[in-house]
Parts: sequence; C-alpha cells; structure tokens
Amino acid sequence: MNAPLLEAIEIETAPDPDMAVIWMHGLGADGGDFVPIVQELELTDCPPIRFIFPHAPTMPVTVNNGYVMRAWYDILGTDLVRREDEAGLRASEAAIGRLIAAQVARGIPSERIILAGFSQGCAMTLQVGLRYPEKLGGLLCLSGYLPLAGSAAA
Repeated sequence: MNAPLLEAIEIETAPDPDMAVIWMHGLGADGGDFVPIVQELELTDCPPIRFIFPHAPTMPVTVNNGYVMRAWYDILGTDLVRREDEAGLRASEAAIGRLIAAQVARGIPSERIILAGFSQGCAMTLQVGLRYPEKLGGLLCLSGYLPLAGSAAA
C-alpha cells in the first residue's frame, strides 16, 4: 500500500504550470503560513508555476513540554547536533519525496521543482534537497540548519 500524500494547499499562477515550488512551513504553523507570498511575488511575467504548501503532521514536541502541534519532526532538546529525531526527519523526508514524485507524475520534471522552507521547513528543505536521488531545480532556505549533517553527501 502506498503512503498517502501530505495534505497541502496548491496555487497555480496560470494554467498548465511546468515548474513547481514546494514550500515547507515552520514549527507550529501550517501550509497556509506562506500562501500570501504567491501574490506578493507578483509573478505576472513568469511562466506558470504550481506552488504546493504542505501541512506537516501533528505530533507532541518534546522541547515544548509535549504540546501537540504541526511539526516535521520532534525537537528533543536545544542541543540539535546530539539529539536529533532521526526517525521523524526520515519520515518527513519520505513524505516530501512523495510530493516531489507526485509533481513528476503530473508532468513537472524534478529539475523544475524547487524546495523552499522556513525554520523547521528550511531544515526539511536541506534534509530532502541534499539527499534526493534526482536533480532538483533549487533550494530556498530561510532561517534553518542542516539536520543529520554527518549523513549529508558532500
């Protein structure tokens, strides 16, 4: 059985897009957090783009006293290098990989897909973008860090 795709908000700047931006939100937010950026970018002279704003799953976040919120992975403590939620990172990496594959199946080549993210979404952009088996169009990383840095290809 195939795992389901993450719920997401999709916005197309014009019909028949041939490129996509998958934009991941930060801890505690949801996919709607960056939806206003599409209009703010004023992309009237650009080719059609499909923006995908996925919602992270909800989970208890250890560093926030177990409060349940949207998160791409658990944050176990403030020492991010020594206490990373590898299982959660890998699960979200796979889920975002399925979003990329779905765009490819809809006719957008991987090299025309850009991953973007803020904060925890930035960490996921790097987690996926540096490990994805196919060439991607680019990574837009805002205020984050590289998780599982020891396992990222040089």
